[in-house]
Amino acid sequence: MRIIFWGTPEYSLASLDIFIKSKHEIIAVVSQPDRKRSRGNKLISSPVKSFAQKEDIKIYTPKTIRGNIPFMNELKSLSCDLFIVIAYGKILPKEILEIPKLGCWNAHASLLPRWRGAAPIQWSIIKGDEFTGVGIMKMNEELDTGDILLEEKIKIDNNDNLNTLTKKLSILSAKLFLNAISLLEENLNKKTIAQLTKQNTLRRKITYARMIDKSDYKVDWDNEAIEINRKIKGLYPRANTTFRGKNLKIIKIKILRIDEINKEKYCLMSINTKPGIILALIENEGILISTKTDPIVLLEAKLEGKNITSKKQMIQQLKPSVGEYFSD
Repeated sequence: MRIIFWGTPEYSLASLDIFIKSKHEIIAVVSQPDRKRSRGNKLISSPVKSFAQKEDIKIYTPKTIRGNIPFMNELKSLSCDLFIVIAYGKILPKEILEIPKLGCWNAHASLLPRWRGAAPIQWSIIKGDEFTGVGIMKMNEELDTGDILLEEKIKIDNNDNLNTLTKKLSILSAKLFLNAISLLEENLNKKTIAQLTKQNTLRRKITYARMIDKSDYKVDWDNEAIEINRKIKGLYPRANTTFRGKNLKIIKIKILRIDEINKEKYCLMSINTKPGIILALIENEGILISTKTDPIVLLEAKLEGKNITSKKQMIQQLKPSVGEYFSD
């Protein structure tokens, strides 16, 4: 198969790598243009573009897709069999979708139609889903509404965060996509049509995974402890609060049930206080903070301008006092 690969972030690399090593031919890669991604306003290439350069693959980074006639003509001249799209970052218009002989196919990191949209992994954790997965679907003009060729479900472990779950789903996307292309090839050889599943037959509620914005990263201490924990995991490592006027990224916490607390051991002030209050400093463990429900122990954090610290070192760096307030 002659394939044009569309992708931008690191998430896409496992799939690009597996196709490069397969019997199929990646004839070109399309990725987002270089962006200012770090201090100093230096232009940085996307992970997919950087990877493709090392592999000496033709690369396209168009600023616009819709109505870009020269770009579309260039794609047509490559005479490819199909497009593979994994986290490219833009919706492809009809005139692009119609170019490859066998269509455009996308790997989406959710159990569709749940979490259509830009941030499915984040929202699956934030909302406490027990399972997620990857679906290989035939693309159309709408957002993640295409018919599904293959799908695989995995359990979200209690210790999963955005980083660990993204890696799992990236690897699963690569494996599943390779299987999907083999299935398409088999149908082509037999001159049959691949069996697709319409999303509305799966009896799942339609939900949308909107893009994460700046306000989402703020921890609201008035929420329940389990909601705070899910946010910290789902937005790892960028969920944050404010401590003494400085940004404090919350890297890791654990929930401590009220009935587990030994007040004498922790020298604990009253737990019947407003959320966001430091209840105790637990030596060699962390900072105990009140929420709407059970308190949480702050185990690992990053203060603005400082490195990540944990446990005793974190307490020494922050020098917190019992009764102080973390603001959202």
